[in-house]
Amino acid sequence: MTDLETRELTYFVAVAEELHFGRAALRLSIAQPALSKAIRRVETRLGVQLLVRTSRHVSLTPAGAALLRHGRDALDAVRVAARAARRAGDDQTRLRLVIKPGGDASLLSGVLAAYAGRPDARRVDILFGGATDRADHVRDGRADVALLYAPFDDLTGLAHRTLCTEGRVAVLPREHRLAARAELRLADLAGETLPRWKGVSWTGVPDDGSGPEITDVPQLVQLVMVGRVVAVLPRSLVEPVHPQLVYRPVTDAAPSSLVVAWSRLDRRPLVASFADAAVTAARRT
Repeated sequence: MTDLETRELTYFVAVAEELHFGRAALRLSIAQPALSKAIRRVETRLGVQLLVRTSRHVSLTPAGAALLRHGRDALDAVRVAARAARRAGDDQTRLRLVIKPGGDASLLSGVLAAYAGRPDARRVDILFGGATDRADHVRDGRADVALLYAPFDDLTGLAHRTLCTEGRVAVLPREHRLAARAELRLADLAGETLPRWKGVSWTGVPDDGSGPEITDVPQLVQLVMVGRVVAVLPRSLVEPVHPQLVYRPVTDAAPSSLVVAWSRLDRRPLVASFADAAVTAARRT
């Protein structure tokens, strides 16, 4: 027998997020006594106390905190599954691809052409995301597939296939002390001010944490031009090159990979077909 129904899990998550039965009941559009009884039934069935209740305060027990964390994931999975089922039953379903402007390593045209040549191809709608939110588009169902950069984009909950792997380059002002070098190593950049990418916790380059937070490459280019920062980027993200900047290979920087990614819960043939077409097109390049 199932320990929890989706409805009961929804009730618990609402109470756990609000930490107030009255507000949770209002949010759920049910009576507060009915909500209280439902939560007690859940506790009885699971055999653990989820909430500590007083006349003035509601708090989570360790068991309650664990159920909230995993319960949110479970409800997200149910919503994604429902959307996938509806789309799978619609013969007119379009495939939604999210990319970062300029973040396709010049592969997008070839990928779209390869996919269009398949007998099961659907129309592809292109969505444009920011520097770090494209994976979220796939996780929450706004997009079916994404082009992402590993290891910088968070691939949690996603399946992926690699399209290409590339080295990284330092982006410097022309008058920078390292601009005359043919190539650099990470040690050469020690002490330089590097940017902090919003939503990215690991970049694989030295970082003293003093640089400004940035959200996209155009913003970064402006900061490099005025001498505020230097940067290390995947080679494809710096094309076309800017005439006021220089680009030098960083020989020992960890490489980055452009991947096509989709939800691990999404096993629809149209998604697999697009991924196959993307890999085939990348190999031809």
